[in-house]
Amino acid sequence: MAGKTVTACMLIIGNEILSGRTQDTNLNFLAKALNELGVRLTEARVIPDIEATIVETVNETRAKFDHVFTTGGIGPTHDDITAVCIAKAFGVDVVFHPDIAARIRGRETAPEIMESRLLMARVPQGATLIDNTTGGPQGFQMGNVFVMAGVPMVMQAMVGALTKERLGGTDPMRSRTIGAYLGESEVAKQLGELQAKHPAVDIGSYPFYRKAGYGTNLVIRGTDEAELEVLAKALRALITAMGAEAHDDGV
Repeated sequence: MAGKTVTACMLIIGNEILSGRTQDTNLNFLAKALNELGVRLTEARVIPDIEATIVETVNETRAKFDHVFTTGGIGPTHDDITAVCIAKAFGVDVVFHPDIAARIRGRETAPEIMESRLLMARVPQGATLIDNTTGGPQGFQMGNVFVMAGVPMVMQAMVGALTKERLGGTDPMRSRTIGAYLGESEVAKQLGELQAKHPAVDIGSYPFYRKAGYGTNLVIRGTDEAELEVLAKALRALITAMGAEAHDDGV
């Protein structure tokens, strides 16, 4: 039986994202991964490397959502301030975590480089670790805030270490897509009626244009596979009744 929806917000931290120099790919990966863990990503924000903004946003979102996931700003340079900001948001000191430090020291390098690398061992006092299966420094969790790297390969490794049990996840969302060469306005009334009958399912319409003409892909999302199939059957019947062909998996 489906339980309470577990919600999440993603905070993408970094001036390089806002400037357009770096294209974020972590949002797509995290949304899909969390869905499989039974957590619904319901909001995402991109914020700059500004201490006051990070602290304020973390405090706002950790009170609003079950979980907050941050990416970026935990590297060894002067603008990697996320760990310090998370500590300030929780009102605790910053400490060097011995397990992260040991992992960093396991890769020999020049003393001045090691000094910079060890900055990645900073965590808020009381934080627990998020494993990094690439072998690099771990991420960390403070309360319901999960702090991860911005580098996609590393971030994905950290997400892979999360479990449904750790996040308290419930049933994952599933979807069906039914496409047809019908305009949105032609099916708008009927979609509204179906949505009223199936409030636990999200129904969305997405117009498209192909060489064959204009059409709409109808997407239904929910946790109950049986209800999704009932609704998909109703959509196929609706499309057929309007003289069009229903295309499973969209057009």
